[in-house]
Amino acid sequence: MKKIKSITILLVILSFFGCKNETKDVNTETSRSDNEIKENMKKKEVVYQVFTRLFGNTNTTNKPWGTLEENGVGKFNDFTDKALNEIKDLGVTHIWYTGVPHHDVITDYTKYGISNDDPDIVKGRAGSPYAVKDYYNVNPDLAVNVANRLQEFEALIARSHKNGLKVLIDLVPNHVARNYQSLSNPKGTKDFGADDNTSVAYDVNNNFYYVPNEAFQVPDFLNGYLPLGGEKNPLSDNKFNENPAKWTGNGSRAAKPHFNDWYETVKVNYGVSPDGRKDFDELPAGFENEDYKKHFEFWQDKTVPNSWIKFRDIALYWTAKGVDGFRYDMAEMVPVEFWSFMNSAIKMKNPDAFLLAEVYNPNEYRNYIRKGKMDYLYDKVQLYDTLKHIMQGHGITDYIPPIQENLKDIEHNMLHFLENHDEQRIASPEFAGSAVKAKPAMVVSATISTAPTMIYFGQEFGEPGAENAGFGSASRTSIFDYVGVPTLQRWVNDKKFDGGKSTKEELALRDFHKRLLNFTISSDALMGEYQDIHQFNRQNTEWYNERVLSFVRWSSDEKLIIVSNFNANDTYGFELGVPQDIIQKWNLKDGEYQVEDQLYKKYKTILKVENNQARVRVDLKPLESFILKIKK
Repeated sequence: MKKIKSITILLVILSFFGCKNETKDVNTETSRSDNEIKENMKKKEVVYQVFTRLFGNTNTTNKPWGTLEENGVGKFNDFTDKALNEIKDLGVTHIWYTGVPHHDVITDYTKYGISNDDPDIVKGRAGSPYAVKDYYNVNPDLAVNVANRLQEFEALIARSHKNGLKVLIDLVPNHVARNYQSLSNPKGTKDFGADDNTSVAYDVNNNFYYVPNEAFQVPDFLNGYLPLGGEKNPLSDNKFNENPAKWTGNGSRAAKPHFNDWYETVKVNYGVSPDGRKDFDELPAGFENEDYKKHFEFWQDKTVPNSWIKFRDIALYWTAKGVDGFRYDMAEMVPVEFWSFMNSAIKMKNPDAFLLAEVYNPNEYRNYIRKGKMDYLYDKVQLYDTLKHIMQGHGITDYIPPIQENLKDIEHNMLHFLENHDEQRIASPEFAGSAVKAKPAMVVSATISTAPTMIYFGQEFGEPGAENAGFGSASRTSIFDYVGVPTLQRWVNDKKFDGGKSTKEELALRDFHKRLLNFTISSDALMGEYQDIHQFNRQNTEWYNERVLSFVRWSSDEKLIIVSNFNANDTYGFELGVPQDIIQKWNLKDGEYQVEDQLYKKYKTILKVENNQARVRVDLKPLESFILKIKK
């Protein structure tokens, strides 16, 4: 759930050089040398984010504001062994099922004991996955048999594991649906807010913040917006009963939030008073260098706010069901001490849990990794924003090496992506207008560091997200409404999952992603060393320019030269230089070395080394990349 303003790329890049670089290791439980860290790392990981209710939907109606019956919806059971095997074969290690916890929906499930949700506080007809109504159950839309919806998801977890995929789901600790009401609480578990003192704005053990003596008012809808597109509904009356009003999810303290506030949600109180006081123990100085076991031990004799316990128990509930990790929405809006408390508890149950956080403030990255015990953060405002600018034809590749230099102490923790549910589709006119313009960016994103790569379902086919689904606008595949995803549907091919209706261009793009991702998860070098050779070639190589990027990656057994052409129109040919210090690190003697591209196995060339000088002939077509491997 991205809620940050656009920032001029150049200003962002320059600002990072003012950030203090901490250099202590964050990849292991105790400080160790970089070489020891790399030796103990696994291979690269790849996350496939899939919007669960859209994946198996074969309905192509796409009526704006269409109902579940009109536009269709995918189910857990649509992820068959065949489907999961195809996802695995794409080069995927983890699958993030987005939108699993039971969130508000405008579909009547009252016969199952589920209360109807009010369109005045629900975005779209299918609802936002980030307005969770019941954390101990799953979205009823996703089940064939609603009464057995939890069992159907448990079966999907087991099926995913059987097909070699680890499972991630969302947790949204910053906020819950305004009408949170669990029907599935384990014995002894109380709902959020059940014991709150609602006569005060704040109490350390209240789960919410309140506006005493004022009732909630539905915001004034703007730009002609009407819930459900204006369709009549018994609950759509511009009213919602909440007295006293609660603070809204983004921190608005108004009883009547603005339409652009997250009015469908309420903010969870983690023991931070309205004036910013922390009513809980803080981590001792230097504790960022301690492992998760020490963090877990630290909290054992501490009194913590009630909300901390509630969310820890939710995370452990899903961990016990076999969920392998979580993606945390807007993690930086929750105090880092809570993350230390919860993540250490998760790691005590599953040391290999994959914990990914949405954090957009570079000044806080190291805190959330080291103190909060996050495994990975989005590399959004640095690498993604820079690559987007380049793909759009505005930015230059000179901005990329400084990003890697700035993040070198935490490069493994910065997950890379080019699409997710918050971002515009690359192929949309609002982004790049063509999916192939992302091919060099995808190579760079997937190979420049040891961090995981994430791909968003449909990205591998060049999905443009052009449908007007209802709430929101085109260019992003809707997360609020029932809709089909045309390029994916052609590959799903009536649930054969064989690409039988895909275009030649869609299949070629998927093949590119499959080749790239499978290489990344098998490469030793991509978990090894990195060095920029871009600046060296900018200064020393004729015809090499700001639309090209090059760097090297290596391990003891594998040496790679990676070069990409971001220009959509021009071919570049040049003698790419390899600096003297790389020749020495690679222990290359004078002579000729055969090198071969690892993506398509078609381009072969020669690396010539003489008198500590090395050159390799490279001829790049528009938007082409090579992963050149030196043959032994």
